[in-house]
Amino acid sequence: MIDRDAAVPLYHQIYLQLRDEILSGQRPFHSALPTEQELSTIYAVSRITARRVLTELAQQNFVERKRRLGTRVIFQSPTKPMEANIDQAVDSLLAFGRRTTVNVIEVATELPPPAVAAALKIAANEQVVRAVRVRSLEGAPLGYIVSYVPARLHKVITAKTLARAPILKVLEEAGHKAEHAEQTISAMEADGVISQALEIEARAAVLRITRTSYDGANTPFLLTFAHYRADKFTIRLDLQHLGGTITPTLSTNVR
Repeated sequence: MIDRDAAVPLYHQIYLQLRDEILSGQRPFHSALPTEQELSTIYAVSRITARRVLTELAQQNFVERKRRLGTRVIFQSPTKPMEANIDQAVDSLLAFGRRTTVNVIEVATELPPPAVAAALKIAANEQVVRAVRVRSLEGAPLGYIVSYVPARLHKVITAKTLARAPILKVLEEAGHKAEHAEQTISAMEADGVISQALEIEARAAVLRITRTSYDGANTPFLLTFAHYRADKFTIRLDLQHLGGTITPTLSTNVR
């Protein structure tokens, strides 16, 4: 989402969004980016603006542009993924949910953005359920969370169920347990929507956690983008040697 009233140029806002999607793994190595025409349609900007976005991404070595082949991601993270126990991670997330209160902002069925369709491995014309919540601690907003599930789960993910329990718990109760997940943690600047929801300054730094959860058949069924205030939320990893390997245990701290 872009803010047309912000001092930051539109092309740079779009550049930052696409860059963050690449860095977080939403747009993996060698995946295709939208064309200039598609970008101009998605963001309702001129084709000149869209071209400048893709040019800047190429100049920063995030993508490669080739005639007749389009624009593809060439960025590869230099770090190797760490492995952690998903049960411990889920327990930590559920405990965090119990410590905070939730305000369900919206639950809607819609067509997915390209990055969401790719992460959930569904067609661009298949609908998804988008759920937006704000989690607060002692009355102060702490996290702005957006989750996507395939539309077949629309009876499970409702404003009523999300007000009762965290989304992972709601899905597990309905028979959709996360057997493994892929998660990235990155920093980003808050856009107008996030800054207003979290009551922080526009473009303030936030911590973003992107998580894709898979079932026992290795099918992705939940994609979550959680944005937390950097001044109130931290993540701690307790590293332990188990069987000759270092096993990280994730915990969250709020202040």
